[in-house]
Amino acid sequence: MSEAATEGDEEDEIVTVNFKATQSFLDEIDEAWQGRGFNSRSEFIRYTLRDAVENPTFDRDELIALLAAEADAREGTTMDAEQARESFGTSDE
Repeated sequence: MSEAATEGDEEDEIVTVNFKATQSFLDEIDEAWQGRGFNSRSEFIRYTLRDAVENPTFDRDELIALLAAEADAREGTTMDAEQARESFGTSDE
């Protein structure tokens, strides 16, 4: 998996980035990189961050909307397609 550590522009300077984490979270990170065949914690973190940047799944607003929709579904406050068309003034034509 060392490719993840070296992908990108060959002229990019490597810089050190520090961040704070709880010891329990750091323990989880260590278990993850060791269990997935990475050579180091840094390699795993670079790979994970690169993947998050290149393949974003949800932005914050989308995640909030998704969670709200999930709450509506649990509470039974969703609407069917016909109700949505009436509510938003659209038609299926």
